[in-house]
Amino acid sequence: MNQSNATPLLLRTRGMAAEIAARLRVMIDEGEMPPGARIDEKEMCAAFDVSKTPLREALKVLVSEGRVTHRQYNGYRVAAIDLDDLASTFEMLHGLETMAGELVQQRVSGTQLAAIGAKHRRMAECHNAGKRLEYFRLNQQIHQMIVDAAANPVLSTIYATLMSKVHRARGAANTDMLRWSESMEEHEAILAALDDPTHADLPQILRAHSENTAREVLAVLNRTRTDTAPARDAGMMPEVSGEPEEVAGSNQR
Repeated sequence: MNQSNATPLLLRTRGMAAEIAARLRVMIDEGEMPPGARIDEKEMCAAFDVSKTPLREALKVLVSEGRVTHRQYNGYRVAAIDLDDLASTFEMLHGLETMAGELVQQRVSGTQLAAIGAKHRRMAECHNAGKRLEYFRLNQQIHQMIVDAAANPVLSTIYATLMSKVHRARGAANTDMLRWSESMEEHEAILAALDDPTHADLPQILRAHSENTAREVLAVLNRTRTDTAPARDAGMMPEVSGEPEEVAGSNQR
């Protein structure tokens, strides 16, 4: 057996699969592919200009991560979001935001304040230009920067882990957010509290912003799930790669 010829092909396939998985991961996490969306293999192969082999390898990785589900005869779908788990995660984040604000009062440095302010100004520019996706990414970075300024590595690690759990939900809701301007105003209040030498109102402002975000994200996802349920129940979703649809109601959001 001539392994010297087979190995490079295998490595190229795995390399392509990793790249496809990374690109799909971003599309899912940032809401371009919403929860419950059917993944059409033919369309994806055409979009990435690849065969089905690396695409399916990539999808297997995303299945193992919980971002994608697969059922025989029903194909691949973006995984639903567990709203009960999401609500519980947000509750934890509210407390962490408050704790971070309290610690920042005592520990934040001038250099950190300047970096957060610069990032905030970039985010405001994206808001004014209607660049929602870039705004969303900068928003996430600012929150982590504030938590990191609390100078508690355990807090930073736990916060980052929980934020990764809600990132996809926030991305899914981000395409339908009605309170974008309100969120921007809340970030202005956060920056003003940071600029205050005492930072006295920061813990309360951070918590209120976290609670408002959670309320909107959960409302949008609940509304989306309700609005799309009749189409699924009626079997109106299109087929994937020519495979027949399963009984209506399976794998729903």
